[in-house]
Amino acid sequence: MDGQTSERAVVLASGGLDSTVAAAVARRDGYLLTLLTIDYQQRHAVEVHCAKRVAEALGAEQHLVVKVDLRAIGGSALTDTVEVPKDRSESERSQDIPNTYVPSRNLIFLSLAAAQAEAVGGSVIYFGANVIDYSGYPDCGPEFIKAVEAVLRIGTKAGLTGRQIEIRAPLLQLSKVDIIRLGLALSAPLHLTHSCYDPAGVLACGHCDSCLIRRRGFTEAGVVDPIQYAVSS
Repeated sequence: MDGQTSERAVVLASGGLDSTVAAAVARRDGYLLTLLTIDYQQRHAVEVHCAKRVAEALGAEQHLVVKVDLRAIGGSALTDTVEVPKDRSESERSQDIPNTYVPSRNLIFLSLAAAQAEAVGGSVIYFGANVIDYSGYPDCGPEFIKAVEAVLRIGTKAGLTGRQIEIRAPLLQLSKVDIIRLGLALSAPLHLTHSCYDPAGVLACGHCDSCLIRRRGFTEAGVVDPIQYAVSS
């Protein structure tokens, strides 16, 4: 898409690295941005505040924060008292689905994004899912995304009236280093992002899966990670 249009895209914006780069891609593609952040009572609630700053930096037309209490359901280290895994090797991360998986989180989030798209007349959702450098979550893959699109075609007014809601995951097949490089090329506000699952206040722990993947990505990109960690190396 060339230049700015009047079309709106809903971007699932967590305040993290991937969703911020996905939002920058949507901006590059010429869409007016409606950023949607879900405050689900997550352990790392600091990311909600980061999302607000990201939305402002990207010039989003609208930023909506929706509260959904997934802590009432639990079942995840991010919404319960279970400890977040630390210092796992790459092979350990690839063996199983970690306890930081939040049951049906992306299904819930995409449903809310679709509702917002219908409300604002948007036909595109940008979603920062990734299947290369990630923690093995089942709700990030292309089959999942296609299945949700199929549901939206038959289960929404937009779909039944011929205005299909498309889910775009522009980072799906990119490594973390490539995501970082893309973000830098698009002037995404990476310094405002937060990736840690178990932060100490506003400081990232540096030891959880998300921190390890992020830190390695910046190292491989040859760029200093602009956020602060509770550890020095």
